[in-house]
Amino acid sequence: MKKQISVKRRTKESFIEVALDFNGLHEDYKEDIKTPIPFFNHMLEHIAYRSGMNLSVIFEMDRFDLTHIVFEDIGMALGKAVKTYLEENRDEGIPGFSDAIGIIDEAHASCALSFENRASFYLSEQIEVPAQTEGTLSEDLETFFEGFVQGAMCSLHLDINKGKNGHHIWEAAYRAFGVALRRALTPEESRRGLTSGVCGPIHYKIEAEE
Repeated sequence: MKKQISVKRRTKESFIEVALDFNGLHEDYKEDIKTPIPFFNHMLEHIAYRSGMNLSVIFEMDRFDLTHIVFEDIGMALGKAVKTYLEENRDEGIPGFSDAIGIIDEAHASCALSFENRASFYLSEQIEVPAQTEGTLSEDLETFFEGFVQGAMCSLHLDINKGKNGHHIWEAAYRAFGVALRRALTPEESRRGLTSGVCGPIHYKIEAEE
């Protein structure tokens, strides 16, 4: 299996490099997550810890200090890296679909994922989510998932079910996402060699008649 993936993304506004390492979580796994937003770093650490993959994130802003770009572009780069991992290892028995829950104290969230070249993101909030947490806008924390779906070409359902504290609410959501990633990306011996549409190439044949 190919267990290391690196993706670089450069736009007019930013440069991002995301690297994934599936060779077991390192003790210092937090050290390589470097964005200009502390709370976002904390959320990415939860993704790494819950998914069991080492995550390296380097982000440089070229022109504009816009947090929306940070969340969206890193989401897209991470999504592309995960998609590449699936494509490189699709014959190794990787399920490519899963669901999970995340909790912390009073907060509860659930996440469902399916990787099959269909990009869609659905967020359901059963409670009132604070507009801002730890100096970070909730809409930016949501934008990360929107970017991930674009890069990964997957379907992602995120349900925020309970919570009062904004930090807890989003941590539960990112925990659920991390666990769902681990379950979707962990090979199962019984599935080895099975053909599936998980992030596989899609071919169209178009015929026209006069």
